[in-house]
Amino acid sequence: LPRLVREFVAQNNTSQIKHVIQILSQEFALSQHPHSRKGGLIGLAACSIALGKDSGLYLKELIEPVLTCFNDADSRLRYYACEALYNIVKVARGSVLPHFNVLFDGLSKLAADPDPNVKSGSELLDRLLKDIVTESNQFDLVGFIPLLRERIYSNNQYARQFIISWILVLESVPDINLLDYLPEILDGLFQILGDNSKEIRKMCEVALGEFLKEIKKNPSSVKFAEMANILVIHCQAADDLIQLTAMCWMREFIQLAGRVMLPYSSGILTAVLPCLSYDDRKKNIKEVANVCNQSLMKLVIPEDDEMDEAKPSMTIPAEPTSEESLSKPEAVTTGESQLVWASRGVRKPLSFPCSCERIQVTLNLDGIVQVLDYHLSDTSIGMMTRIAVLKWLYHLYIKTPRKMFRHTDSLFPILLRTLSDESDEVILKDLELLAEIASSPAGQTEEGHGPSDGSDMRPGPVELHVPARTGQLSSSSTKGLECSPSTPTMNSYFYKFMINLLKRFSSERKLLETRGAFIIRQLCLLLNAENIFHSMADILLREEDLKFASTMVHTLNTILLTSSELFQLRNQLKDLKTPESRNLFCCLYRSWCHNPVTTVSLCFLTQNYKHAYDLIQKFGDLEVTVDFLTEVDKLVQLIECPIFTYLRLQLLDVKNNPYLIKALYGLLMLLPQSSAFQLLSHRLQCVPNPELMQTTDNTKPSTSFKRTAASNIDYTELLQHFEKVQNKHLEARHQRAGRAEQLDRRVVL
Repeated sequence: LPRLVREFVAQNNTSQIKHVIQILSQEFALSQHPHSRKGGLIGLAACSIALGKDSGLYLKELIEPVLTCFNDADSRLRYYACEALYNIVKVARGSVLPHFNVLFDGLSKLAADPDPNVKSGSELLDRLLKDIVTESNQFDLVGFIPLLRERIYSNNQYARQFIISWILVLESVPDINLLDYLPEILDGLFQILGDNSKEIRKMCEVALGEFLKEIKKNPSSVKFAEMANILVIHCQAADDLIQLTAMCWMREFIQLAGRVMLPYSSGILTAVLPCLSYDDRKKNIKEVANVCNQSLMKLVIPEDDEMDEAKPSMTIPAEPTSEESLSKPEAVTTGESQLVWASRGVRKPLSFPCSCERIQVTLNLDGIVQVLDYHLSDTSIGMMTRIAVLKWLYHLYIKTPRKMFRHTDSLFPILLRTLSDESDEVILKDLELLAEIASSPAGQTEEGHGPSDGSDMRPGPVELHVPARTGQLSSSSTKGLECSPSTPTMNSYFYKFMINLLKRFSSERKLLETRGAFIIRQLCLLLNAENIFHSMADILLREEDLKFASTMVHTLNTILLTSSELFQLRNQLKDLKTPESRNLFCCLYRSWCHNPVTTVSLCFLTQNYKHAYDLIQKFGDLEVTVDFLTEVDKLVQLIECPIFTYLRLQLLDVKNNPYLIKALYGLLMLLPQSSAFQLLSHRLQCVPNPELMQTTDNTKPSTSFKRTAASNIDYTELLQHFEKVQNKHLEARHQRAGRAEQLDRRVVL
């Protein structure tokens, strides 16, 4: 046969050569008899050898029957086919490249062949073909990619190993730029990374590592946008290696591509935020996710608050947004998150648009807020994730306040619920965010009050003292706003916040008992303490639940008297030198009347000793309960604290402070023979004899004169208000007692 073919070649008799090949193919290689098929395969290989360099002219006729035998049921025949194709390719060398796709397709099937001899033969052929591709510069990568993309979703381990080996080879060839087509195969690579075989996982890890190195070297030529959603999917994988690798890629993408990744922020956050609460078993994933989160946050800039859909901005190639699926068979959209993917078990190639259309890089704030809201609402989410969500919201209110205030009404309820969180750190971040919302100039409405939401609105205006701030930004000027949460400026949401906070305390008494003081003290640091106390006092004045009002006033009073955060406010109230301080005292007093003992303590703080004495005189008309005496006991203990040092020193000036002494004696007469009684009694025994304290210096102004001159306050009206409030409390107690008695009767019946 070789001699015959050589003669035809020498005669340039192509028709006879084709006739020989046709006979070998049709009558032998494709025969029904297995031995004839083996003979045909050997004959085709011999014919190719005889043709030599001219075999390239007849490759289609030589290869097709051999590839058909790759599917033969007889393993020996498949081995002969593999051997025949090896000889054909070895002779033709570079001429086989136009037929590379069919050769690759056949080889990928043989790579998974159960017969070891066939598999061994296919490996020899595979190595030969790789050598030819490596040394050639005529490889058709564009034509090959669709086949590679299809085969990469194979579940067979050997087929996967075969695919990865080819990707590594193509990546190593300088003239072949596989990076341009990475979006086509990246999803398949990540799925192979989850293979059960350690060897295949390692090979795939190496391949992905090589691609990432190439991306870092040539970021300008990388199609980041087309691969963003692929990474988002695999950053949520159950397999740790896949998740860690995808997260590392995401970190590099955010740092290299910058704002190109912004349209995918909601999807990235969906993947990254849960990882922040991982324990030490997934420490590596947690650390990389944290870097991704921080890097993404830095991409949001003040200019995003001004970006308009009609405005020209930086553009990127058109692509699916984070709300679209990646041509998976199904993608489910829920109200909680715009990015909920279908089963990852699907082995189907992903398709990407190749449009040249350009779209704007804009911050998808709606999608981001939706994802953040979902993660904050989910009670199963870990503490670190909740903290990260609150940091994100705070950052968005700082950088894009105007756009964020469109979402405030929907976010407000969940932020208030978060105050009941078990973690102090979460509550602190939540308070920082609420303080920023309450103080940002961007939240000021034209009407001068908060958004209407029915019962939450105040019945009338309240005068809040707003200290001036140097260089205060106007509410219309929000460009590059970097407003601190400690600004004393209060916007439309401040009063709404105070109302809802008190409602929260009223409905959740445990929160008030365990965290109430902590929350209010932190708010006094973040916002203006005077505004907080002024507004809460104004709201409590209208509170219908008198028992809660009394409890809340007692809590506020304890904070006012004992917290270091309220030092400046205490000093302001101590002297009542300014109209603002007197206005604040009157406002507090009217609400403090819900609790008689706290009202007296407020008078002690403000050095209104005569009025304190008048109040104590009224205590004889009140119902003296155990709780009432307990509060008197606590007040006596407070008088012995450093806060009331000035009050104790004023006991030395008996002549000018007679009502202080009378008031203290009044408290003493209210107390039973207890430790508090003994403590106050001993203190009063130390009051000196007025005659012994007389001095010849009559030029020094008296304290009582200073107090009278400093305070233009109608104490008669305040006393009448106190009596009115206490009568309400008395009626409420009688009603509660009546209801309890009726309930007891029903139980007996």
